[in-house]
This record gives sequence, structure tokens and C-alpha cells, in this order.
Amino acid sequence: MNIFGLGTPELILIAFVFLLFFGKKRLPGLAQSIGQSIKELRDGLSRGFEESDKESKGK
Repeated sequence: MNIFGLGTPELILIAFVFLLFFGKKRLPGLAQSIGQSIKELRDGLSRGFEESDKESKGK
């Protein structure tokens, strides 16, 4: 498994560090807020591309 050039040991280490910093009680909420942020970013980008396409077709 290789995500962003990181192997399994590196990903496990990152997960462990997150667990140390945020604790197991706050980690699910943190993951949920990160997921919502990514969704909003994707939605905003797609809306921006749609508006850009409309403007380029209107010219």
C-alpha cells in the first residue's frame, strides 16, 4: 500500500501520533470534520469549474 509515497509503517506512525495528540475520544470528531472539509472543497471546486465553463461558453 502506497499513499502519497508513504508506506504502511509510515501511515501507522502518523495514525499513532494523531491518537497521542487528540486522544481516542476526539479522533472520530476530527475525522468527521476533515471529511466535511474535503467535501466542501470538492463542491466549491466543481462549482467554480461550472461557472468558468459557463463564462467561457458565453463569450
